[in-house]
Formats: sequence, structure tokens, C-alpha cells
Amino acid sequence: MTKQNSNNLLLSALPDDDVLSQCIHCGMCLATCPTYELTKLERSSPRGRLKMIKSVARGEMKISKIFAEEMNFCLDCQACETACPAGVKYGSIVEAARVVVEESGYGKLVSRFLKYIALKIIIPNKSLLKSTARLLRFYQRSGLQKFLHKSGIFKMIAPKLTEIDNLSPTVSSKFSDNHLEEKISSAVPTKYKTAFLTGCLMNVMFDEINSDTIDVLKALNCDIFIPKNQVCCGSLNEHNGDFETAKSLAKKNIDAFGQSDYDFLITNSSGCSAFMKEYGHILKDDPEYSGKAKIFSSKVKDIMEFLANVDIEKKLNILNDSVTYHDACHHVHTQKIFSEPRKVLQSIPELSFNELEESTWCCGSAGIYNITHYDDSMKFLERKMNNIMKTGSKIVLAANPGCISQLKYGAKKFHVDVEILHPVSFVKKSLNANK
Repeated sequence: MTKQNSNNLLLSALPDDDVLSQCIHCGMCLATCPTYELTKLERSSPRGRLKMIKSVARGEMKISKIFAEEMNFCLDCQACETACPAGVKYGSIVEAARVVVEESGYGKLVSRFLKYIALKIIIPNKSLLKSTARLLRFYQRSGLQKFLHKSGIFKMIAPKLTEIDNLSPTVSSKFSDNHLEEKISSAVPTKYKTAFLTGCLMNVMFDEINSDTIDVLKALNCDIFIPKNQVCCGSLNEHNGDFETAKSLAKKNIDAFGQSDYDFLITNSSGCSAFMKEYGHILKDDPEYSGKAKIFSSKVKDIMEFLANVDIEKKLNILNDSVTYHDACHHVHTQKIFSEPRKVLQSIPELSFNELEESTWCCGSAGIYNITHYDDSMKFLERKMNNIMKTGSKIVLAANPGCISQLKYGAKKFHVDVEILHPVSFVKKSLNANK
């Protein structure tokens, strides 16, 4: 692809000039942007990146290596959207710019390769993802992983390969879609009709969280529909500029969940719920799916959002734990879910809840950012772990699988004595406290 063609593609991928011009360059975003805080470079700020995108889209500047680096250096945490007085939808704009970076040839070769293998081949294919997870499980449990780490082979290949390997979550002993029934009926009169997304990585690496979620829903007298033919929600693809795959996965899920009637579609991954709430937007021009997508999105509820609006308080039992809460970016900035998890947690009798300084600051996971930008990711993570230590808490709660893995890694790397849990698992602990 020529650079001129890349410019033309950027023009077609981006929102129109009126949308791009919403940014008034007031600077309110600067204090909330992790990458600007790290570099103090204007180009590494949201308004700086928007200015670059506008210049390229208008033909005033050519796509360059610096442009490509900045689009991918961004965490896409969307903290700037929360701070922006003009309501600029920065996330969708930078994601559109990444489409062109991937096509222009300026993207880093390793990053492009990893994204292609993970996002184009493995994750969209449920069977292949599960097969890959089984191989990874064998690698993790057979002793091969420990051998390779001790042998120093990884360090010979690449200095950071050992650390990147340690970032991988442990594959679950069983996969959620293999043992969860498609329809789970309440043993008593049904109070809520729900559906549940098992997810892609949640399905193979966080089955215990999925199981805890189901147990909590059952305790609330929910009927639960878990379609076997559901697929990855598409969020990872969309955030990395692969809009077509994201739309294809969205359509498959709309069809899968459309096989049953329900009031709420529950998810326990903030990235998934954030993106599925956007199905109505990304498919608004699709004549077959636009209407169905709007209905689908209107029913999506993050599990903590759902729990905050039901009478769960009466069922919660005493816990004498000391906890703090990390706000996942796609919880607090994309979905504006902030008070709901705190409402639920603070309803647990005798719980010591300690507010985390900079709780809404990105931990550095950001999809596969901690792999493609390992060094930068660790700087964000160290800041997060230092704030966690200040709380004196023994348990840290986070509602996104990427955050959970990153914080677990951070606890080991920076010697912080804390347990990392999903809040729904902690809620289940409270529900079962007297049993």
C-alpha cells in the first residue's frame, strides 16, 4: 500500500471532520493520560494524537513512523473521554487510526504478527482457541515451562521473553462451555431471566470466575441461558482496528443469543460488556442487524452493574476482610460504572473497604499492550502497585481478566502481599460465608 493510499484509507476510516473538530485543545485530558504523564510529550497526549490524526486525514501530514508509534503507544484507556468537556469520542477515533497503521506497513513487525495470529486466527475460532489453550495448559503443567525458565533458553532468544511468558494467565482445569448447561433454571420461582456470555479468554482461563458468576445468579433466583454457539464478543479485534472481524463476531452472538428470551445479558469482563453495548452502534448501517443489534445492546449488563440494582444486600453475610478496588478502564471510562461495584461491596457487613488512590488509572494491561509495550506497561503497573500498598489491603478486586492477570503479575514482581480477585468471586464468598 502506498502512503497516499494509506492517507485515503484514513480519510474513509475516520469520522467526518465535524467529529474530529470537537476537540477544542483545552488540555483537560492531559492530567488523566498515562502516556502523557510518562513522557510529557504533546504528541503522546490525546489532543496531540488528535491533531496528528486530523493533519493526516486532511492531507497536511503524511503517515510516518512516529504517527504509527503514537497510535499504538496509546493505551486506549479512554480516561480522556471521562475528562473531556466537549464529549470527544477519542477511543473510536484512535481505533480507526490503528486500522491504517496496520495497513500502512509502519506497524512493528512483531506486534503485527502477534495481533494477526491472536486476533485473526485463534480468538475468533472457538475450537482453535480451546485447542491452543489445551496445548498451553500442557506447557504450564508438564514442567516444560519451569524447565525453559530455569534453562535460560528464553533469555537467549529475547531478554524479555521470560517476563512476557509469566504474564500469561494459567489455563483453567476445565472450560466453561464444556460443563455449564445451556439452560439453567431457578429451583424456586424465577425472579430474573438472564443470559450469560462465557467469553473467549474467560472461557478457557478464568472458568472459576464464570462459575462464581453463575452461582451468584442462581442465588438470586435467575434463569440463565448460555448458548453453546456463542463466540468471542469481538472487543479485542475492535480495539486493535480489526473492525470487520469484530462485526462478524457481533452478528454471530446476536444470532446465538437470539434463540431465547431474556431480560439481561450478563457479562463478567468489563471489556466484553463495554463492546457489546456498542453492537447497536457498530451495526447501525447493517439493514439486517441494525434493529436486532440495538435490542441486544440494550440488554447487556456487567455483573456488578446488575448486582447493584437487585436486592442482593439481604443475602450478603459478614466478611472481616480488608479490600480495595481497582477500576478497570472499560468499566469506569467506557461504561461509566463507578459507584455500582462500591455499592455492592460496601453492603457486605463488617467489610473494611479502602479506597484506592488513582483507582481509575490504567494498570498497563490494555489488551495485549503489556506484551507489545512491556517496558512502558511495567511503569504503569509499578505506579498502580505502589498505590495498592498504601491502602494496606489484603485483597484487591478488579472486574477485567486483563487487569486481574496484570495485577497478579505485579504483586509478584513488586513484592506486594495481596490476593487478586474478581468482585463477583468476592460476592460469592460473602453469600457462602455462613454455609
